[in-house]
Formats: sequence, structure tokens, C-alpha cells
Amino acid sequence: MKITEMREKRAKLWNTMEGFLDTHRNDKGVLSAEDDATYAAMEQDLNDMTNEIRRMERKDAIEAELSKPVNAPLTSQPEKHEPEKEGRASNAYKEDFGRHLRGRQLLHNVLSEGTDADGGYLVPEEFEHQIVTGLDEANVIRSLAKVITTHSERKIPVASTHSTAQWTAENAVYTESNPSFGQKQIDAFKLTDLIRVSTELLQDFAFDLEAYIAAEFARAFGIAEEQAFCVGTGTNQPTGIFTANGGQVGITAAANNAVTADELISLVYALKSPYRRNASFLMNDATISAIRKLKDGNGVYLWQPSLQAGEPDRLLGYELHTSPYVPTMAASAYAIAFGDFKNYWIADRAGRTVQRLNELYATNGQIGYVATERVDGKVILPEGIQLLRMKA
Repeated sequence: MKITEMREKRAKLWNTMEGFLDTHRNDKGVLSAEDDATYAAMEQDLNDMTNEIRRMERKDAIEAELSKPVNAPLTSQPEKHEPEKEGRASNAYKEDFGRHLRGRQLLHNVLSEGTDADGGYLVPEEFEHQIVTGLDEANVIRSLAKVITTHSERKIPVASTHSTAQWTAENAVYTESNPSFGQKQIDAFKLTDLIRVSTELLQDFAFDLEAYIAAEFARAFGIAEEQAFCVGTGTNQPTGIFTANGGQVGITAAANNAVTADELISLVYALKSPYRRNASFLMNDATISAIRKLKDGNGVYLWQPSLQAGEPDRLLGYELHTSPYVPTMAASAYAIAFGDFKNYWIADRAGRTVQRLNELYATNGQIGYVATERVDGKVILPEGIQLLRMKA
């Protein structure tokens, strides 16, 4: 008998049992001794059928499992043996660096390849990639600017004036024009962070020390970098966009604590047309809060919220980005930037380092870690980033 037939037979028996109870209860609502024996026999049959159905189900499951192919077909290509990576990209360097962080004996003794002048070890390439990725996620300026990697100070030639073409008559003397050039120098300023980790955590292999350190340094460096990229003085730190040596003042507001719709439109058109193709706004949340109340001549709000996840809001049709380190609207402050922020260059000096401090915090049961990076940033073409300055 098939399992479906057995289930149907059990269902019919259950219906019969329900009918038997309804028709054979006496005035007191109970079965007589004879009827009770009859019902008990039907109940036993029902239990037997249930057990048989379960056995049949188990049998079908076993047969299905045994009928599966023993070996999977060979569908993959033969394994390719890639050449072993060298230097800071090698697995040996990564493994020794992790053991160095935990104060354990090195297995490969390859960290000498990445010894830094400050006494630390250059982080493995994969570890450094985690930090850089973290910086991008926590640093809006990095996501907008042009980021380069340098190994020394870099001088960037910038055209101060351009040549001018002239209409020239036949056989007439050519008119000479002499373009001039200047230079912007990208330096490398030192940024450091020191954290402490308890020795108990270091002894716990379940604690992902490398991931924690990478995330913590990325967060701290990201905050310090973005603040400098916005308002840095240029002395022992990058030069910020919102400074006198940053972007170019495109318009000065009529008030020292508010902007108008007309002023925002004027700021857009203070930027030359080629730069507007990839331009966006940058300001802080307090300024956006004020601008969200502005309307154009037709009563339509200038600010438009994003309709898609991951897409920024828009202002006058251009992307709008925020940073808490952009100055607020106050007298003489550079409160809004509009431009192609690829004209702000960020130069990372190759190689971030991490140094382990064994003795400094030993009496507290802690180990210190110092991370160091060298970075600079400055506006290379000021005309590509226009600033709105508040009234003095």
C-alpha cells in the first residue's frame, strides 16, 4: 500500500471514530463498556496506521538519500598555483605582523623588511587596505578628492596664466603670449594615534586584534583627516578647503548668519562651466537645515531629498554632501563650498606603521599601540572650488 492510500485510510477511520462518539454516548455523555471497547479497538488501529505512515516516511527519506550520487561530477578547472606574494603582501609577513601585535615569537622573521625609521613596522598591505577603506567610509573629503600616493615631497606645476590666440593677417608678425607657471608642493605631515589593549584580550585568540586595531585607527585618523581637509591651517597639517588658502571666494553673503536662494544660484555660476559638470555642494548640517527652508520663485524648495538608497540629497540639481567640520554660518566664515573637489589633492606617503609598546603600560596590565601615517592635502586649482563667505 502506498503512503497516500494509508493517509486516506487513516482519515476515513478518524471520521468514523468521530461519528461513533457522537452516536453512542448515553444520557450521561459517556460510552457503555461495550462501546468503549469498540472505540478503543478503533483507536488502536488509528495509532497503528500513524506508526506505519511514519515508518513509510522514514523509508522514503532513506531511499532518497541512498539514491543520491556518491561522487560529485568534476566541474571545476584544475587548480592554478599562483606565485607566492613577496614583501608586505606575503602571508608570512601578515602572520608575523599578527604575532608581533600579540607579543608572540615570530615564525618567519620577515618583519625586518618593513622596519620604519620611527621604530614601528610597516603594516601588511591587506591591513593597510583595511585602514584606507575605513578612511574612505568615515571621511567624505577622501571620497570626493583626488587621492595620490607619494614616496617623497611632490611639486605640482600649475598654470598661473594661459596663452592667448590672436587673429593674424597674412604675412603679419605673430603676437607672442607667454603663459606663466607656478608650483604647489605636496608635503607629508605626521598623524599619530595611541591606544591601549589589556593583556587579557591579547591572550584571547577569539578577540580579533588586527581587525579591532585597523578599525580603531581608521576611525581616529578619519576624524582628524577630515577636520584638517576642511579647516586645516597648513602648519604641521594639511591646508583646508574652507580657509584663505583653500578654495576661491565666489560670492560674499549679504548677511553674517543666513544665505538666500539668489546667493546660492550666484555661487553655482561663479564656478566656470567645465567644473560644473562634476560639481557638488559641501556644507555642515546646520547650514543645510537653514537652506532646506528656502524656495525658488515658483515656491519650490531648492533642496530635494534623495529617492534612492546611497544617493546624496540635491541642491539646485547638484549633489549635496555634509561634514561636521565645515564652518557654521558666522561672520566672515567660509560656510559653503561648490565645485569639483577633484581639485583638492590628498597625498598619502606610502606605508602606515604600527609600533607595539611593551613596557609603558605594563604596570596597568596593558599593551600600547602607536599608529603613524604621513599625509597632506591642499587645493591645487582654487578656481575649481568656489566658496560662499559670510558677511564680515
